[in-house]
Amino acid sequence: MKDDALRLHGDRFWISPYVFSCVVALEEKGLAYEYVPVALDQRAQKSADYARRSVTGRVPCLEHGAFSLAESQAIVEYLDDAFADTARAMPTNIQHRARARQIMAWIRSDLMPIREERSTTTMFYERAKSPLSDKGVEHATKLCAVADAVISDPGQYLFGAFSVADADLSFMLHRLILNGEAVPARVKAWAEFVWKRPSVQKFVAVKRDPYVEY
Repeated sequence: MKDDALRLHGDRFWISPYVFSCVVALEEKGLAYEYVPVALDQRAQKSADYARRSVTGRVPCLEHGAFSLAESQAIVEYLDDAFADTARAMPTNIQHRARARQIMAWIRSDLMPIREERSTTTMFYERAKSPLSDKGVEHATKLCAVADAVISDPGQYLFGAFSVADADLSFMLHRLILNGEAVPARVKAWAEFVWKRPSVQKFVAVKRDPYVEY
């Protein structure tokens, strides 16, 4: 591997929302990278070699030459720092960037009923068969309310220029949209607008292996 080569270790089924964030960032920045599938169903992330690279034993993990880094938000911000002469993955304005971080951190730490009941397998493999629980409905309502509060126009990105925060929020909303859940028209229009972004479609439209439960 070249000293400055980029390799992104991600799940082999291409369903991780965290790998998604990193793929979008790499594509937006126009960086050449190798995608290295990790067989989570075979516990490949538990191997000594992968644990050494990632430190936390999780996907995604970015290798940049001899340096490696896990955790998606850290990777996205590292790419902006390391490749400052390419398109930004995060907003340039300090307050916009802070808000983007808030949105991304919230998506990663809240809304668990949605993540459990409308897992990413229901987005890319088989749709959910059961209705949302009361908790699921409560969190779906909260998600849509937050999205409505931060969206200024259904045909514009959150901070003028596209950022990974747009992609992450759209991804979370699509857990509902793709499963036929009720989403306010304005919020749905915005999420579908972002979903068409080429960097987003790079992940969404990839040809996936048959899914194996793990």
